[in-house]
Amino acid sequence: MSFGTVLTAMITPFDAELRVNYALTEKLADHLASTGSDTLVVCGTTGESPTLTWQEEYELFTVVRRAVAGRAKVMAGTGSNSTREAIEATRQAAKLGLDGTLQVCPYYNKPPQEGLYLHFRAIAEASDLPVMLYNVPGRTGVGLAPETVARLAELPTIVALKEASGSLDQVSAVRALVGDALAIYSGDDSLTLPMLAVGAVGVVSIASHLAGPEIQAMIAAYRTGDPARAEALHRKLFPLFRGLFWNTNPIPVKAALALIGWDVDTLRPPLVAADAHLRQRLAALLEELGLLG
Repeated sequence: MSFGTVLTAMITPFDAELRVNYALTEKLADHLASTGSDTLVVCGTTGESPTLTWQEEYELFTVVRRAVAGRAKVMAGTGSNSTREAIEATRQAAKLGLDGTLQVCPYYNKPPQEGLYLHFRAIAEASDLPVMLYNVPGRTGVGLAPETVARLAELPTIVALKEASGSLDQVSAVRALVGDALAIYSGDDSLTLPMLAVGAVGVVSIASHLAGPEIQAMIAAYRTGDPARAEALHRKLFPLFRGLFWNTNPIPVKAALALIGWDVDTLRPPLVAADAHLRQRLAALLEELGLLG
């Protein structure tokens, strides 16, 4: 199973009453599939999954799958810190015909490495859906050790890793242990290029909401032997990569999308919309990059 090189961690649009805006979700999914996204990751952290009900998530999976059928793959964010819940949600995603599932490390309860292994193994064995592991210790409070990743890579349905620890050493250690058994993706836009150099194949991106073709071009340049072109694109996009984390994700990316005409600048509590100062900074950034208007 190949998920491509640019996977977009898709936002979830809400209306003024904080209901999921499925019609706008469909339009945004169509737009992303047309502007460089090989796979859409639906109901991850960028999609505000902690505030979505499972029923809302299943409807989002269905809407996005219909919108991009034949043009992009759809990966379901069905992870949970309850193994039983993650299994149930993943089985439902499989029934809906999705292409894969993103499984985050269990958050807050901080299981040891053996607990992580058993958690992911149980999910992987519960369906035939290809699994991408998601290592993001800054969000979850626990990280996947390279040795645990290597054990999990022996399972046939575990095919990829989203690595968001911020550590190139982590990527190098995993690659040394698993070889080509897993496709490793950067979980941070700003680290995509350096991670390619130590074995990653692409990125699970936030910036691709705004610059999908350029991110595709950066990765393609590196892979086809033009590192100077790749570095130039990285340097051009680096301010955007950093700017989208001037506040908690997805606050900045929703504000940036709103600035270019998408009515998505509504977030469910406890997140809040960008303040005037952040909007001004983002507008200046988008203007500088030629993305505004």
